[in-house]
This record gives sequence, structure tokens and C-alpha cells, in this order.
Amino acid sequence: MPARLYGLRAPLLAALGVLLLGSPDPGASAQQPTEANIASGMRIYRQKADCQSCHGWAGDGRKMDNQMPDGANLRTSTLDREQLIFVIKCGLPGRDMPAFDRLAYSDERCLGRTRADLRRMGLTLPDPAATLQQREIDRLADFLFAKVIGQGPMDRAACIDYWGSEVDVCADLPR
Repeated sequence: MPARLYGLRAPLLAALGVLLLGSPDPGASAQQPTEANIASGMRIYRQKADCQSCHGWAGDGRKMDNQMPDGANLRTSTLDREQLIFVIKCGLPGRDMPAFDRLAYSDERCLGRTRADLRRMGLTLPDPAATLQQREIDRLADFLFAKVIGQGPMDRAACIDYWGSEVDVCADLPR
């Protein structure tokens, strides 16, 4: 083997191993979300999907409108990204979490069930504020993992970051 290629042998073999066997750390190859993706996810949370109507603006399950169902406290969620995306897409039949995938339960992609199966089981599934495309679901997950899930209780700095300025609701939060 030529000398100049010999030095590349180990890195090439390592790269080939990763391609064939996969990365030893599944999160190692995942790209970090961009600030633009996080901001897009926040807009989806606040506006298009209107997640805050059930989960609260802070994602802590405390909502401002008593007419909407109580959503989970996302700040204490233990779901991983794949599980979160599944719940957003397929909802939680019988538990007031809508399915944001337009085709959820039209075939067996969600829990191996169709809407007819859910009806037979006596499970309801509320309509979402809007349906989301896969890239929108990914952006929503980017936002939730960057700003909500695992971030602890809402504080004043995070509140100001969320609203873009000091608003009344931030005044009572700890610094």
C-alpha cells in the first residue's frame, strides 16, 4: 500500500464501520437544531398547532383558558424525541391529545388502529387546531427540547425569551 494511503487506512476503516454498523452513539450524528428551526417550532407551538391552549404558554400544563382540556406538563416530560414525535403525530386517543398528522388513523400507521377501531373501543380523538407536516412536527420537537422539556420550571429570563420582552406575566416569576 502506498505510504500516503497507509495513514488514511484507520480513519477509512472507522468511517466504513460507522456506515455499516451505525454510530455507537445514536445522538452523535444528529444535528443540533438551528435557532431558526427553534423559532419556527415556537411559532407552531403558539399559533398553528396552538399547543399553549392546553399545555400553557410555558409548557407547564397551566393554561390561560379554562375551556380547553388540561395538557401534560411538558417541562417534566420524560419522553425522548422519537416518542414525542409519535405523540404529536398520533395523539393519545381517549386522553384529549389530538393527532396532528392529517392521515393519523386513516390507515394503521398509529398504534395499528384506524378511526373505526377507535370508535369500536369507545375512544375519542379531538380535532387538532391544524394538521402539521413532518417538517413542522420536527421543528415543534426542536423547540420543545430546546426551550421546554427538561428545562426546569419557568423563570423570569426564560419568560422574557419566550415573549420577546418583559411582559406582565414574567414579573412574578423568580429570577
